[in-house]
Amino acid sequence: MLISKPCVVSLTWRLEDTQGQLIDELEAPVEFYFGGQDLFAKVEEALEGLTMGDDLQIHLEPEHAFGEYDADLVFFEAREIFPDGVEPGMQFDGPPEGSTTPDLPKDAIYTVTEVYEHHVVLDGNHPLAGIAIRLDIKVHGVRAATDDEIERGSVAESVVTVLHTAPAAKHLH
Repeated sequence: MLISKPCVVSLTWRLEDTQGQLIDELEAPVEFYFGGQDLFAKVEEALEGLTMGDDLQIHLEPEHAFGEYDADLVFFEAREIFPDGVEPGMQFDGPPEGSTTPDLPKDAIYTVTEVYEHHVVLDGNHPLAGIAIRLDIKVHGVRAATDDEIERGSVAESVVTVLHTAPAAKHLH
């Protein structure tokens, strides 16, 4: 079966920056809905027409991957609005309660980058924002999407949209 919308693809990949530094490796095949929001548009464009067993290497500029870095999403908040154990690497879904910075996007994940005595530095950029990436992809399977998957636009209710969300840990999956 050729990859075409709508279907489900089973993929593995190796994700690197342009200097060849490993960012993430998906070693066991994972299914993604093809034709929804599970994959970047440029990845879907490159996968279109491939079939099980095919390999693909794709280079994505920031605007086609995790976006450009936006310095306006880095800001300071008073240390007092955070819990005692706040430390770099902690993340908040939306601005922290008590935030005094106006007009922050409510749907961003904010990462603590630095903690000082009187303030905390938060960054609402995706950790890979501003970085061009290279993906080495292997297609392990292609199947027809079920009616439920087509309706949801995803393989499952709880699917992690791997290439659209900030990683909560070391890996993107």
